[in-house]
Amino acid sequence: MAVLLLGAGPGEIGTLAAVQSLPFLLLSIPFGLLADRTSRKRLMVTAEALRMLALLGVLAALLTNHLSIPLLAVLGFIGAVGTVGFSVAAPAIVPALVDREHLAKANGRLELARSAAFAAGPALGGALTSWAGASTAFVLAAMLSGSAIVLLLQLREPQRAAAAPRHPLLELRDGAHMVWRDKLLRPILLTAVAWNISWFVLQAAYVPYAVRKLGLSAGEVGMTLGAYGVGMMLGALLTSRIVARLPFGRAIQLGPAVSVLAALTMVATLAVPSGLLAALSFFLFGVGPIIWVITSTTLRQTVTPGAMLGRVSAIFLTVNTGARPIGAALGGLVGARWGEAACLLLALAGFVVQAWIIYASEVRVLERLPAPLV
Repeated sequence: MAVLLLGAGPGEIGTLAAVQSLPFLLLSIPFGLLADRTSRKRLMVTAEALRMLALLGVLAALLTNHLSIPLLAVLGFIGAVGTVGFSVAAPAIVPALVDREHLAKANGRLELARSAAFAAGPALGGALTSWAGASTAFVLAAMLSGSAIVLLLQLREPQRAAAAPRHPLLELRDGAHMVWRDKLLRPILLTAVAWNISWFVLQAAYVPYAVRKLGLSAGEVGMTLGAYGVGMMLGALLTSRIVARLPFGRAIQLGPAVSVLAALTMVATLAVPSGLLAALSFFLFGVGPIIWVITSTTLRQTVTPGAMLGRVSAIFLTVNTGARPIGAALGGLVGARWGEAACLLLALAGFVVQAWIIYASEVRVLERLPAPLV
């Protein structure tokens, strides 16, 4: 929209992306503290209301011809604040709504819905904008957001015991200690950090590599990237069955292992330039990480005390978000100095590291989910 309606260039697009990333780094921890102190349902409703407010703001600006890059940045920031609040509160409330043995299935369904939105949302939004105009697309988006609020209001959140008042820094310290000292949570976090750095190294190089070395057109590049969404949906569909049939430690290792296979497939295009291989790589990158997200989230929800789920979720979100610009910067530096092929090889090395972290940990020997902590 910024490009089509406002003529935004790379600088403006980069600014908009940076503004929408800031809440993840700045506000995840405060939202985590809130999620452990207040009603998580109420926090999710408020967060979704912020997202709807941002959508309505864009709609109003479109209808009154007042849309601008600065206004879009402000509204994007507000919407991102809502996304952060929702992203912290949602995994914290699920264990209170679902029995332990059904956690993986519940997380799988949530990720399936998210994957479907990721895969189909941009295409549907673009088609609707072309057919009926941008304002119609934002009307529909705001209506869907309002529907989400109505559904959230129907949740029956179990009452939690009120915690004794403490300084927020002490509560944050407890959450950080929980993550770093726990023999299961620490390798999950380190694996996720290594994966995010490696993924953004790869992303920094892929489009120029696909155009220059693989000879793909813009449309063909889009098709290879689209395979990622298809893989996400398949992975979300399969995970509950995988968890039911494999020891949990093996199931959680599957995601990182598939990421290594995906990176190897991309590196194979150095020897055999092929858009099909690139698409297969992104398909596998969709399958593996979704299996990882569902299984690792389920384990995190199980081993984290209910009163700390908000803080622990916030720490994971903050650290993982912080790893992404590191990977993008590293990919840009390596690509500029040694070329795209070096980025692909560096990314492969990083994916091997993330698989090794989880394989070398005590997570791999889990036969089933450990007993939940209160």
